[in-house]
Amino acid sequence: MIKPALTVAVKAARAAGNVILRRMARLDAIPVAEKDRFDFASEVDRQAEAEIIKELTRAYPRHAILAEESGARGKGDTVWVIDPLDGTHNYLRGFPHFCISIAQMVRGQAELGVIFDPIRNELFTASAGGGAFLNDRRMRVSDRKSLEGALITTGLPFRQRKHLDAQLAMLRELLDTQQAEDVRRTGSAALDLAYVAAGRTDAFFEIGLKPWDMAAGQLMVREAGGRCTDFTGGDRYMNNGHIVAGNLRVLEAMVAAIKPHLTLELR
Repeated sequence: MIKPALTVAVKAARAAGNVILRRMARLDAIPVAEKDRFDFASEVDRQAEAEIIKELTRAYPRHAILAEESGARGKGDTVWVIDPLDGTHNYLRGFPHFCISIAQMVRGQAELGVIFDPIRNELFTASAGGGAFLNDRRMRVSDRKSLEGALITTGLPFRQRKHLDAQLAMLRELLDTQQAEDVRRTGSAALDLAYVAAGRTDAFFEIGLKPWDMAAGQLMVREAGGRCTDFTGGDRYMNNGHIVAGNLRVLEAMVAAIKPHLTLELR
């Protein structure tokens, strides 16, 4: 049985997707602000976020919200965590890989998640204890038994370039020593997690993410039979922003492979 809140979140994601697609015809005319070095927000991010918040607050006016662009509002056990356009860099360049991510957290635990790719019309959903789905078809993580031959996704730490040397060492370890097949850097952490849940890739890891980057996707991975941890194999990834995701065997191998290259800040 589909939870009513999931239906509301899907409606909100599709409304944001409509805003995003309408503005693609004139990308050169979209006002853009640089929030930090290499970290951009556009008028489209803000408009899409406003559509999501409108739909969510119409249905649940007492719920709190944590949104990438407008920040936190309200207090309570239930918080909607929103990334209105994950992959803004891709979007602004006309690179067709980005999404909307919405999660409902109850007392710090994800209860449902929606990730919507408006370009491909792919809707990824998950609910705690109810499984994970892509356009109504159940998702499962890949059944790969080791890192050999694995396809891994990641993101380079544009907000935290001080960790670049450590991550490049991790990539060398995975590709050279562990014999992973290849690595993709797609520009959307939320979609990377959704793709792990769907079995399209075998694993994902990234440094310095925010809660709205991970909240929906990490639930999908877990509901698809996978696992998420921080870089030491612990459960602090939603707090420290350093996440590894995959099926149990691949995840354990990933953690073991990257551990020797962790700095004190990444532990």
